[in-house]
Amino acid sequence: MLTALGQLAQTSAPAPLTDAVCLSGFLDLVPDPRGVRGRRYRLTALVAAAAASVLAGARSLTAITEWITDAPSWACRALGFPVDPLTGTVSVPHPHTVRRLLVQLDGDALDQAIGAFLTARATPSPAGLRAIAVDGKALRGSRTATTPHVRLLAAMDHTGHVLAQRQVADKSNEIPAFKPLLDTIDLTDTVITADALHTQHAHGAYLRERGAHYIAHVKANHPGLFDRVRHLPWREITLDHHERTRAHHRTEIRRLKTTAFAHLDYPDARQASKSSAGERTSPPASSPSNGST
Repeated sequence: MLTALGQLAQTSAPAPLTDAVCLSGFLDLVPDPRGVRGRRYRLTALVAAAAASVLAGARSLTAITEWITDAPSWACRALGFPVDPLTGTVSVPHPHTVRRLLVQLDGDALDQAIGAFLTARATPSPAGLRAIAVDGKALRGSRTATTPHVRLLAAMDHTGHVLAQRQVADKSNEIPAFKPLLDTIDLTDTVITADALHTQHAHGAYLRERGAHYIAHVKANHPGLFDRVRHLPWREITLDHHERTRAHHRTEIRRLKTTAFAHLDYPDARQASKSSAGERTSPPASSPSNGST
């Protein structure tokens, strides 16, 4: 099953037919890989039907084609399949037709269309900045005896909706995919979080140009910036947050300090925070704390 359609499997409170019909309005920009001659079914109808099956619980190409074959005529008519003007019967595609199309589709274009649909479908967030997390993942089941896992870079809001995802090129890493991924999303009044790999000056400048804020994790892979942040006068800064919890027979302590500054070499950076965590086992036995900036 296409990874893009897999995003729909995480949709909360799905309405398969209604959502699929709405999705068809976002599919106009997905290029049709089929030849011009012999097209009996519209691309939007075929993809919308596949989406309806996934929303209804299908998790494989076989399940998708079975759902389309067994769908009632009124559902196929709503999805956009052709109707015989004389008999009124609805023509349903052969399973091989659906399989060939799904294999040939432009994955990035379909990702963008489904991401736009999920963004429009999501419940409006409260007033304020919208949080979006960027993270990489390996596609489960994609590894073979001769090829490694397919790796994706995804952007997800904090309600669990995948807004966009993009395949990471072989023999590369996530950094070149960062901008193309976020080019497909409106970043106005958002806060972007990502791991330390994406703490790059070019990424910070790009986010500010797009009207986004960011939380950049600074670690030793960015030695110059890490050294400057580490040598801020943290001992003189008041503790902002202290949390002490107990779970699994141990006490966990978390501390957070925040300071404003205007002299670090990172695009529009004006604030730094330092967190530290430690734990104490029971019976009491102190352990070294682990700090991160």
